[in-house]
Amino acid sequence: MNHWLTILILIPFLGGLVVAALGSERQKLVRSVALGSSLLTLGGALCLWLHFDAKNGGIQFPEKFDWVPTLGIQYFLGVDGLGLLMVLLAAIVTPLAILASWNVEDRPHVFHALVLWLQAGLIGTFTALNFFHWFLFWELGLIPAFFLIKLWGGPKRGPAATQFFIYTMVGSVALLLSFLAIWMATKTTTDPGCFDFIKLRDMAHDGTLTKMLEAYFLWKNIGLVIFFGAFLGFAVKVPVIPFHTWLPAAYSEAPSPVTMLLTGVMSKMGVYGFLRILLPIFPEQIRLVLTPLLWFAVATIVLSAFAAFAQKDLKRMLAYSSINHLGYCLLALFAAASVATGVTASDLQKAAALDGALLQMFNHGLTASALFLFVSLLEKRSGGLRGLDDFGGIRKVVPVFTGLMGISLFSSLGLPGLNGFVGEFLIFKGVFPLAPWAAAISTLGILVTAIFLLTLIQRVFCGPLNERWARLPDLTTAERLLVLPSIALMFVLGIWPQFILGAVDATVVKLVQQLNF
Repeated sequence: MNHWLTILILIPFLGGLVVAALGSERQKLVRSVALGSSLLTLGGALCLWLHFDAKNGGIQFPEKFDWVPTLGIQYFLGVDGLGLLMVLLAAIVTPLAILASWNVEDRPHVFHALVLWLQAGLIGTFTALNFFHWFLFWELGLIPAFFLIKLWGGPKRGPAATQFFIYTMVGSVALLLSFLAIWMATKTTTDPGCFDFIKLRDMAHDGTLTKMLEAYFLWKNIGLVIFFGAFLGFAVKVPVIPFHTWLPAAYSEAPSPVTMLLTGVMSKMGVYGFLRILLPIFPEQIRLVLTPLLWFAVATIVLSAFAAFAQKDLKRMLAYSSINHLGYCLLALFAAASVATGVTASDLQKAAALDGALLQMFNHGLTASALFLFVSLLEKRSGGLRGLDDFGGIRKVVPVFTGLMGISLFSSLGLPGLNGFVGEFLIFKGVFPLAPWAAAISTLGILVTAIFLLTLIQRVFCGPLNERWARLPDLTTAERLLVLPSIALMFVLGIWPQFILGAVDATVVKLVQQLNF
């Protein structure tokens, strides 16, 4: 048995302990150790990618041993294409966030330690396959994020952090209660109860799980109640409208490097939970309430786009845009759960939708984190200003900044040739035959997204130059190198999406096969 995944989790966790122990006096060493830990984690993630068998859609690099056998608790790690993709995303965004926060002077050892612990929690969430210790990692991601917002955020950081904590904690409690109910129902004289995601998926596939829930609770619709509890836990994290109200405040008040992590990786925890847990374990319940779920996805796409259009603060605009882009992932996975009667080659359409959802998750993580990085650089130059109407015509004095941020904005818009296009194209290609009404309404979100992103470009970069910014400095060489990896990946994945799709397609095909019963 290899221990690659455990090592990958321990690197940032132990790195955080070392950074915290160094203290605030040795700032240069603190930053160097934090960056070194994150780069070492990236190297480990790339090694996993190179050794991953893309033709095998099952769990790879497994680590499994009994932890508390009397309660059915095991230490069980493993990744398929979905988990590996999310691990790689966390490994890419974290060092960029650390570099973006290089000049943090207020308790830098605590700040960087929390960032590394957040990364450890994220990687653990994307690799754990037993609910008990998966939930520990899930909560480990919540706690550092709360303190990063609370201690280093903007003027309204207190209420924003509290709202973030309360919303996510309510979701976590609902999720915990749902799985405790499953554990109680699956407990027999010979079995201590099941927390294993893989076993629960197989039990759901043959109908055993539903029968055990109904027999234990003596209620025919108990499975639907338990599903909604788990749904709430993940819906808050994505977030799904109307459970989204914590996000704009948290994203706008958090330091921009922290917002990079929140939108780039942490928001993917919710979509990952839908794909890893809800879709395989509750397919029957999803089909029972499929139409309301599709309406949730459509509302998340369309209403968040209109909300973004109404914003004057750049970070709040991009925060709502983030909700909009993740709504497409929800549209894809709910449509893939449907019973596609009368649809030609329905399995291919479902696979296309889910391939697009996974690609969208990765691409959004890159693009959204890059956009918040650009806003951070703009704030630093303007003395903290980030209003839509605070600038104007600055492309004349900062052409490199304008060009690179423009690439990121057009990637977010879904311009062909950049990474944002392919994921959205595959999603709509798959969803239109499966749920045509939902796909048709959701295209309105694409239109409004184009309008507000082009409005951003027009008001900030175009038009007559605001003389206040006549001496605004362009990107330094170090800053250009900082944004270069994200920009390069936008072009690479826009031209060669098979780099991602080749690794996840077998996993998607297996998931589609499991849904056909």
